[in-house]
Amino acid sequence: MTTIINLQDILSAVKDVDVVAVMEEAFVEYSNGNSVVPPVGELLFDKPKGDTHIKYGYIKGQQLYCIKIASGFYDNPKLGLSSSQGMMLLFSQKTGEPVAILLDEGKLTDLRTAAAGALAAKYFAPQKIKAIGIIGTGIQARLQLQYLQKQTNCKEVWIWGRNTQNVKKFKDEIDSSYAVHIASSAAELAKTCNLIVSTTSSNKPLLFADDIMPGTHITAMGSDTSGKQELESKLLERADILIADSISQSKSRGEVFRAIEDRAIKPEKVQELGNVIQKKSLQRTSEEQISIVDLTGVAVQDIMIATAVYKNHFRP
Repeated sequence: MTTIINLQDILSAVKDVDVVAVMEEAFVEYSNGNSVVPPVGELLFDKPKGDTHIKYGYIKGQQLYCIKIASGFYDNPKLGLSSSQGMMLLFSQKTGEPVAILLDEGKLTDLRTAAAGALAAKYFAPQKIKAIGIIGTGIQARLQLQYLQKQTNCKEVWIWGRNTQNVKKFKDEIDSSYAVHIASSAAELAKTCNLIVSTTSSNKPLLFADDIMPGTHITAMGSDTSGKQELESKLLERADILIADSISQSKSRGEVFRAIEDRAIKPEKVQELGNVIQKKSLQRTSEEQISIVDLTGVAVQDIMIATAVYKNHFRP
């Protein structure tokens, strides 16, 4: 019999999951060739603006496989709805039987994305973080800052977004333990912060090569389709360390895809996250290096977090 797990139970179960550690395991399994992950299914909408991603696959030797449907409809907040929606479906690898339907409303996608950002900071952020810069004001902006608390005790935060009202609201919601500053532009933020997370759905660059300080780490997670771009391609050319969560996905989406299309970089410059996690020589070796991690979202993340939630749901 298929178990239906509602949002409240999902959020209760995920509290006992170390999501950052789960994401680390997921990326290692992926880069080691221990998973089967077909190309992303995608629907793009104009009226209203939004996109739906279908990501699916399995990790060899595990009991379950996962199909995830997740969407982002960017006018939803005007209707009093979250921009993120969706569900995750778990099936038996042995029989194909449906095991569970996780009615997560996109929340698990949000959490696994934020955890991947924290993982990127764990391995690539400079040892001394002067200030954290958050570009964007949506769900990921909030979650990325929350999950970064697990990796750094830096309390200096700069935020910038394209909607002034949303920026002010975001600032008011940030924990009072932070010293929060509103930047007048993404460039001002970049000249102050050496750990930057970009979280928007922009289709044109917001961060430029000339704005970035030596030693800065950037996690770019907003550009998950071929039409989105947050970083100038020359910025990827300037980077000393350039990481994609998935080399295969970077051929059709994300910042790496745009930079290769613009002939700013060659494909061989890009390393895959799961490989770099396992090889210290590919990680940061100097406080002056600029590092970029391009997160487009990989199905192994969904497989691992959905499986962990399912197991915790039945744990006494």
